[in-house]
This record gives sequence, C-alpha cells and structure tokens, in this order.
Amino acid sequence: MRRRTPRRLLGALAAVTVAFTLFSSAPSAGAAPSRAAAATPARIADAAVRPLSTSTPVVFVHGYTGSASNWITAMGVFQLNGWSSSRLFAYEYNSYGNNITNAQGLASFVDNVKSRTGASKVALVNHSMGGLVSQYYLKVLGGNSSVSHLASIAGANHGTTAAGACLIYTTCQQMYPGSSFISQISAGDETPGDTRYATWYSACDGVILPYTSTRLSGATNNLVACQTHIGFLADTIVLGQIARFVAS
Repeated sequence: MRRRTPRRLLGALAAVTVAFTLFSSAPSAGAAPSRAAAATPARIADAAVRPLSTSTPVVFVHGYTGSASNWITAMGVFQLNGWSSSRLFAYEYNSYGNNITNAQGLASFVDNVKSRTGASKVALVNHSMGGLVSQYYLKVLGGNSSVSHLASIAGANHGTTAAGACLIYTTCQQMYPGSSFISQISAGDETPGDTRYATWYSACDGVILPYTSTRLSGATNNLVACQTHIGFLADTIVLGQIARFVAS
C-alpha cells in the first residue's frame, strides 16, 4: 500500500475541517432574523387566528455537530407563544455515530418525555441532520403514533452533497444523497400516520445541497425568501411560525 504524501494528508484534514465548519450550529440568541417568504401557507395563517394549544411537549432535535444549546432562541420563542419551559426538551445524540442508533435514542427520549409530562404525543422540531434522525424514528420505528407535529428546519431529509466533506463518519455517509439510509426513509409515504408535517427551507441555505432536499412529499413545505443554514436557528419569524404550527 502506498504511503500518503503530506500534501494528501493535509487535504484530507482540510476536508474534515470544512465539514465541521459547514454543519456546526451555535448561533447567538441576539442574531438578527431574516424575513420569511411573504406568502405564508393557509394552514400557518389559520393557526394565527385560532386559539393556541400549548400543552403539547416539544422535543427539539439538533443537527450535525450540534447540541441542546442550539435551541435557546427557539425555546424562548415557544415560551413567548405560551409554552411552559417544563414542556420544552432538547434531545442530544452522537453526531459521529450512526443515525439508526440516534433514532432509537430519540424513541427512548420521547417515551421518557411522555412519561414525565403525561402527554400521549409530542411535537418534534428538527434542524439539518436532525431531519434524518426524526424521519427514521417516525417512519421506520413507528414513532408517528407518538408525534402530533413534525417541523423540519433546513432538514437534510433527502441528503446533502456537503456531507461529502465528512464521509469518514457513518452519519455523513448516511446523509449523502442516494445512501441506503435515505432510500429507506424516502421510499413510499414520506409523511406517514396522522402526524402533521411541515418544512422550512431556503435557496440561501448553503449547506443543504440541493436546498430542495428539505421538502417532504405530503408536508406543508414553506420556502423562506433567504436564510442561511445556521441563521434559521435564530430566525424569530420562522420560529414563531413553527410555534404556531405546532399549536394549531
């Protein structure tokens, strides 16, 4: 076997560094939000005039290299929309492991939240690779029976070519378009059960490539005029729409 030259080793390290930079999600709560698309789907508009139901526990699922801290702004927005902090939960998983294991962990986490709160169902809000974890849980593990609403923010639901920069990890292999993992969660009905599904995506994303990868067949797919992948996590306009969607 040929030994790699220093130049090739540096190239490999650079690729991994790019991946970390692309997917790392740590926005500040004070980041300026961008405007969502002017035309809002009827279901979102209707939710704004109906009495809001904020008793449903919400489980937030971060993206690649993310953590619970990614959801500080989102939780603040949900509380402003009537949620108690005791009904808001953030699931953390291993970004470098296996998304099947991560989805199984989400199943256990949801069961624990239901037990703690006495709720029969929770709402899921995911970002980026969290879309893959959520979709596997709902579709393959039958989690749709425990989920009332699924909101996917810039979810890598059909993969992203940006994952090519971190293919040394199983999660990134699963996140690459055309992987067997994505084929499994995309086959047949992408929005199974009675769960209400919605996505938010933007041509300015820059990480989900193509950006239309987020859309799910059978969901309410909301095109945001221009928002970056990480910027979504601090976009209070979009997050407010999601809170009203979950409360509808």
